[in-house]
Amino acid sequence: MQPLNVLSVASEIYPLVKTGGLADVIGALPAALAEQGIAVRTLIPGYPAVTEAIEAVQTVRSESDWFGGAARLLAARAAGLDLVVLDAPHLYARPGNPYLGPDGQDWPDNAIRFAALSRMAADICGGASQDYIPDMSQDYIPDILHAHDWQTGLAPAYLHYRGGARPGTVMTVHNLAFPGKASREVLGLLGLPPQSYAIDGLEFHGTISLLKAGLQFADRITTVSPTYATEICTEDVGMGFAGLLRARSNVLSGILNGIDTEVWDPAGDTLLAAPFDRATLARRTANKAALQARLGLDQDATVPLFGVVSRLTWQKGADLVLACLPVLRELGAQLALVGAGEAGIEAGFRTAAAQEPNRIGCVIGYDEALAHLVQGGSDALLVPSRFEPCGLTQMCALHYGAVPVVARVGGLADTVIDANAAAVAAGVATGVQFAPVNAGTLNMALRRIVALYREPSIWHTLQENGMAAEVSWRGPARQYAALYRELVEVRAL
Repeated sequence: MQPLNVLSVASEIYPLVKTGGLADVIGALPAALAEQGIAVRTLIPGYPAVTEAIEAVQTVRSESDWFGGAARLLAARAAGLDLVVLDAPHLYARPGNPYLGPDGQDWPDNAIRFAALSRMAADICGGASQDYIPDMSQDYIPDILHAHDWQTGLAPAYLHYRGGARPGTVMTVHNLAFPGKASREVLGLLGLPPQSYAIDGLEFHGTISLLKAGLQFADRITTVSPTYATEICTEDVGMGFAGLLRARSNVLSGILNGIDTEVWDPAGDTLLAAPFDRATLARRTANKAALQARLGLDQDATVPLFGVVSRLTWQKGADLVLACLPVLRELGAQLALVGAGEAGIEAGFRTAAAQEPNRIGCVIGYDEALAHLVQGGSDALLVPSRFEPCGLTQMCALHYGAVPVVARVGGLADTVIDANAAAVAAGVATGVQFAPVNAGTLNMALRRIVALYREPSIWHTLQENGMAAEVSWRGPARQYAALYRELVEVRAL
């Protein structure tokens, strides 16, 4: 089987910079693909957290004016990853969140910042890299360009409008809700021709969309679960792109994400009070006690303890959890939450925790160690997303023996087997699903899960089934490798 070179381009990568699940995917997939004979290099922006962490750095290209300032292209390694870093301080040397300014709003030049990244990806893939990717042959051109989300959507467009020889291109949508919109007046600054502002180009309801560029011009489109790939072709979930995606449905597919089972390994997790595996599930009680103590909750091993590890947003259904707190109280349950997001939702959880500190504990912000303890110590994990491309938190929950309660959408529907009577009788259930997504159905799901919790033999089976579920990157990596090889073969014809 011939090895292939893939240039992955993304705006974040774990463990260097992370705002969500995108970073986890970009950080974990290269190692899984290496087992399939796929060599991945990842092009990322030179944020401060990146330039401070990289090692074995070589400057392989310098530009005096790259979208408004000096820039260098660096070949480097970090955390076992092969990286190509676009070091452009005028674009990326900014503190905090990579997309948001100090006022919590998008940086006004985000279109320029990520056009610069996409243009560099196109240069590498279009042959401009022949003398500047070290430790490879001087005629290195990737076989595949794999772009991720709106921040890199312009890369396939640059290659399209440039013309000539190019590699195959894949565009993966991790969340269609973020279109990367900008004013049409920016088009000239991006270095794209005037004719690109068209219905079959970047035009999107009177603006331009960086994501649409990728959806329009990539050879293949993937998203991160099979159900979400179907959902985004509907007007309800398509976010204005449904017509385009239906028109391109012959090149659209869903490949379910995985999780990094080395980072998320309950048997070797040093962030837990008591690591455990399927054979030592009883040790989870020590993690439950540690979680209760960490958040100031009543120390009671018999109380059902619900966990939430999530962005606190409307999409994630965090407001529904707030609305269901009275039912949790009625059921005698506790809540352990870690996350951040919309100010009103954050305030709601702070107020609830202040009113009932023995039952509700919340940490606003992201705490990696606490996230692991929530997965390893809570009895059930709530994921009531209104839409969910894939979701990783419910897969971590399965792997850690926390029974997931999920909305029947997207990747949640693809990864959790509902504990209906037939599934329980067959011994295959792993959690509880509910639909449609509203507070009433979530309340019913909470009552169902607590009833199951009160049946120890059934509950233990749910936990064991979840921990036995395949949630690693091995299967998805095989699917991506097959997609890459098929695309290379088609383009060779």
